Amino acid sequence: MNAIMVEYMYDMDMGETQVHGGMSVIPLFNGTEDSGYITLKEALDSELLVITELNEHGTVPELKVHNLGDVPILLLDGEELVGAKQNRVLNTTILLKEGSETVIPVSCTEHGRWSYTSDRFADSGHVAANRVRRSKSASVCQSLRNHEGYRSNQREVWDEINELSHEAMVMSETGAMRDVYSSREKDLKGYMDAFPLMDDQKGILVIIKGEVAGMDRVSSSAAYKLLHEKLVKSYAIEALLDEKEDNCEEDISEAVDVFLEDLKSSLEETHKSVGYGYDHRFESPKTLGSALIHEDRVLHSAFFCKSEEKQSMSGYRERRSFRDRI
Repeated sequence: MNAIMVEYMYDMDMGETQVHGGMSVIPLFNGTEDSGYITLKEALDSELLVITELNEHGTVPELKVHNLGDVPILLLDGEELVGAKQNRVLNTTILLKEGSETVIPVSCTEHGRWSYTSDRFADSGHVAANRVRRSKSASVCQSLRNHEGYRSNQREVWDEINELSHEAMVMSETGAMRDVYSSREKDLKGYMDAFPLMDDQKGILVIIKGEVAGMDRVSSSAAYKLLHEKLVKSYAIEALLDEKEDNCEEDISEAVDVFLEDLKSSLEETHKSVGYGYDHRFESPKTLGSALIHEDRVLHSAFFCKSEEKQSMSGYRERRSFRDRI
């Protein structure tokens, strides 16, 4: 990791662990407060952001966004947009420039619809489920290495959503990820009650069944306040579909230490962001993630544990390739 990220990782205070069923959340604090941007929700509520299809016909992996305001807008990796010809999620975190019109990379989360329900997109109130974000992050990283931009493997995204729908026993007419969340709204409320927003909180580190699932952190507590529910639900939807056993505090502590140490040994690649700043990609044998850095400030970071299934499928050649890049 670069010096900025190393300092960022050490400049992180962890709050008291909160537990509900098989999921534990550690609130994250500290870091310099950054209030130089607004969130997707704030921008849409204030009518400072217009999101549409790229053109009348539309194209699945891209949308057009127009920042009408005089302040940057932070769009978070995995935030879902609903409407127009089909629902989409952000492929990466973007800090939109003031007064700009930008084409942003997205993935479809509703593969059974390709017809207009509205001219513009709205905020669904959801961030893509953890498994969707993790898979998408891996494929976007590979796309960047291949010099193909911030594109995801759309088929993998659909497969993850189909699996999620199957586990939730949801039959959606359009295969919409949003319908899975709606079907478990009452159950998700229990998780939200168990993981309340803390004063000055800026992120979460989540453990499911004793294993770290992921970590999200933003640079502004004011922004995080508006993102907290979305992020908690993105992990909770996974936990409630696999409620088998409670976590063990001792196992949690060890799992967190291993996760953080593994992150610090990650290989790093840097790419120019679609908006302000640079998109940094990180990967180790067990973890992957990204961070948006602008003017030496880490605006948002998201890290995930690789799925055990995909790790076990990694053969000798892939492991050797990883070592050769170190």
